[in-house]
Amino acid sequence: MDDERRVAAGPERPAAQRHVPVLLHRVLELLAPALHAPGAVVVDATLGMAGHAEAILTAHPAARLIGLDRDADALGLAGVRLAPFADRTTLVHAVYDQLPDVLVDLGHDVVDAVLFDLGVSSLQLDEVERGFSYAHDAPLDMRMDRSTGKTAADVVNDYPARDLARVLRQYGEERFAVRIADSIVRERQRAPLASTARLAELVRDAIPAATRRTGGHPAKRTFQALRIEVNAELSVLERAIPAAVAAIGVGGRVVVLSYQSLEDRLVKRVFTAGAASTAPAGLPVELPEHAPRLRLLTRGAEQPDAAEVAENPRAASAKLRAVERVRDAA
Repeated sequence: MDDERRVAAGPERPAAQRHVPVLLHRVLELLAPALHAPGAVVVDATLGMAGHAEAILTAHPAARLIGLDRDADALGLAGVRLAPFADRTTLVHAVYDQLPDVLVDLGHDVVDAVLFDLGVSSLQLDEVERGFSYAHDAPLDMRMDRSTGKTAADVVNDYPARDLARVLRQYGEERFAVRIADSIVRERQRAPLASTARLAELVRDAIPAATRRTGGHPAKRTFQALRIEVNAELSVLERAIPAAVAAIGVGGRVVVLSYQSLEDRLVKRVFTAGAASTAPAGLPVELPEHAPRLRLLTRGAEQPDAAEVAENPRAASAKLRAVERVRDAA
């Protein structure tokens, strides 16, 4: 989802023509064992334009889907795409860390599978006015839910320099964070920053010329950091992954597609901890309550092959991890 390269866009085009789901066959393969029983429930916690959801419902005619998304525009497009499955779908305007509350409201104690496809969506990249892209001039917005919350303009114009630098360093892993933050503060004293093009230009000028020659667009890390800050993506994910693990029953599966290292590290940490024994060191026999709760279904993070990346450049940075619950929590 996170690559800036764009397919041809247009608000009139249906979702199926605007979004190519990443690692689709592998996602379906990993979810299938949890969805074979009639009435199985799968949660697509980041529904987007419903590419994965459509394929899941097609592959499992007796399964039911709960689709969550914070972006009301995406929900609307997804609803059209999933109309043939309307009797088996429930779409909810919610952020994915609200999963426990959504399941309570819908009367589900457990579900059979949860899918996350993280990062910025094709819809959000392709609609230039959303302000996610450094390649096109637009208002500095970057909100995934345009009905609430601060914008990227609020961050760059209101944060003190030290907080701006922290955001760029922590969420963008930007080694020139202080230089960029100082440049932003100097510029906003003349006039508030309002456009993506002006911000991208400032970032470019703040980074040494030798560094600009490699590593892609100089503003990529800054835009990623601001987007994560605006949408509180990592703090939301930090709550959502454990909630998803807690929501599945024995035999249930959680599959996660992430697109940058900060997301992947967080997912790895939760999955690895759940797949490890909690027995104290030196205990001669592992008691049942210390046995792992999860089984890792992928060896490390799986990535798309060259053929998929050639067909869908937005898949290039994707990393896939998956787990299965093997016992109830103690």
